[in-house]
Amino acid sequence: MRVFRAAAAVFFKTSGQRRKDFVVFSSLIFLYQFFPLVLLLYFVIPGRFRTARNLVLLLFSLLFYSWGEPKAIWLMIGSILLNYVHGWFVQRFCDRGERKKARAVVISAVVLNLLLLGVFKYANFFLQNISAVLGREAPLLSIALPIGISFYTFQSLSYAVDIYRGEARSQKNIVAFGMYVTFFPQLIAGPIVTFHSIADQLKGRTESRDQFSRGISRFLQGLGKKVLLANSIGLVWEQVSAMPADTLPALTAWIGLFAFAFQIYFDFSGYSDMAVGMGLMFGFHFPENFDHPYRSKSITEFWRRWHITLSSWFRDYVYIPLGGNRRGLAIQLRNIAIVWALTGIWHGASWNFLLWGVYFGILLMLEKLFLLRWLERLPAILRHGYALFLILIGWVLFAFDDLSAGIAYLGALFGAGGSLLSNDTIYLFYTNLILLVILCIASAGVPQRLWNLYGRLAVKQPLAASLLGSVGAAAVLLLSTAYLVDASYNPFLYFRF
Repeated sequence: MRVFRAAAAVFFKTSGQRRKDFVVFSSLIFLYQFFPLVLLLYFVIPGRFRTARNLVLLLFSLLFYSWGEPKAIWLMIGSILLNYVHGWFVQRFCDRGERKKARAVVISAVVLNLLLLGVFKYANFFLQNISAVLGREAPLLSIALPIGISFYTFQSLSYAVDIYRGEARSQKNIVAFGMYVTFFPQLIAGPIVTFHSIADQLKGRTESRDQFSRGISRFLQGLGKKVLLANSIGLVWEQVSAMPADTLPALTAWIGLFAFAFQIYFDFSGYSDMAVGMGLMFGFHFPENFDHPYRSKSITEFWRRWHITLSSWFRDYVYIPLGGNRRGLAIQLRNIAIVWALTGIWHGASWNFLLWGVYFGILLMLEKLFLLRWLERLPAILRHGYALFLILIGWVLFAFDDLSAGIAYLGALFGAGGSLLSNDTIYLFYTNLILLVILCIASAGVPQRLWNLYGRLAVKQPLAASLLGSVGAAAVLLLSTAYLVDASYNPFLYFRF
């Protein structure tokens, strides 16, 4: 640990404030020091030395993680060893045909991983609620929430299960396995990468110039989303959410809510794009995590487009094992309820996240029962309006840890603040009109259509396309850098995850 910290202090020479920012990809220290150094040391090693390259990624991933939360590195190392040993035993028993023993080891891995998650993420939440029920002050645990613990715990859980199912064999090389658990591009904000989807890439991936170029483009796309779009509109949400809800004009509240919806989408999808892009540079192919979710015409469709890897994980490792839709409608509805209660609490140890999950679970059950059939009869614009309205209401539950504040904000949306608009509303709207238009266009998938046109241009006019792409990439990088140089607002929304 001291070696990691000392090395970091020598190279980065950072203050305490910079250390706080280091864990985000949209920080100058990451963009211009950490990541270039990783690339340099990785590619200076010949490709045939796969373990050495994986070791570089493992060591820098541990450094990355320890910078954000130094003490939590021991939890990370413990998680690596715990799951590596469990995977070895599962494989051994499966090879011998001893399925009962293998299943017992899998259960052990699941229980211990969930126990770690429960202690570090949920223990104080339960203690606080027990204190409230009993009317006594219970001492809380003096532990910090490790960054990204929900993401890497779910990845680790998939390891033993995938081996047991025969979807992958255990990873004998502990360096490769450790790198899988800790890999910094998707460690703190996803996408969630299951072991079977990446097992072959840990030992046999190919890096290429074309892939590296696509990785840079994808990374800069995500950087632009996060810095230029999410951070800009996030300032609007910060301003509106700080206003007293009991006097908040309804239209101001709606502008603020749209701002939050855009912020969380472009922030989260931006991080996912950066993760996919960095993965491509190192030869990895990560799954997509977003597919223009605000174009959805139902809540069911929304959750096929939003945080796709999380929905897929719960489907493969919770919903289907519980019986999925194979055991009748009642069991299916029960399974949906369980999955969405777990989805909600996965996002954070707070009642608002649980209610948020339950809210969407109820909507999904209603759509399963009859709403989808009704919606199919409506024009597309009405279905889109239905989905967008319910999604926005859900974001209120998500945004406020304080339930009373969330309820007050919901009231303001429907006029409880006593007025429809004010001079501040008009000023807020017109000063952010161009940004809101850009966000609407970007979330509707227009940039993707432009990218497809660029792809066709690249086939017909490769030189012109290369020049255009280089200019665009340089512009995004320069604008993002200029923003970050003077920016005091560059939040990381996923510390609770």
